[in-house]
Amino acid sequence: MKKTGITRKQAIKKMGKYAALTAIGTFTILNPKKAQAQSVAPNPGGW
Repeated sequence: MKKTGITRKQAIKKMGKYAALTAIGTFTILNPKKAQAQSVAPNPGGW
């Protein structure tokens, strides 16, 4: 019987890489929005 596909160990390794990339991508996308939401609006200047 010919074996095709990957082993459980290889699958877990690949999933770990995808999870890491997803976490980095999510952090990169959400971090600027969070920083912008917490920033103070500039003084309108004399109003």
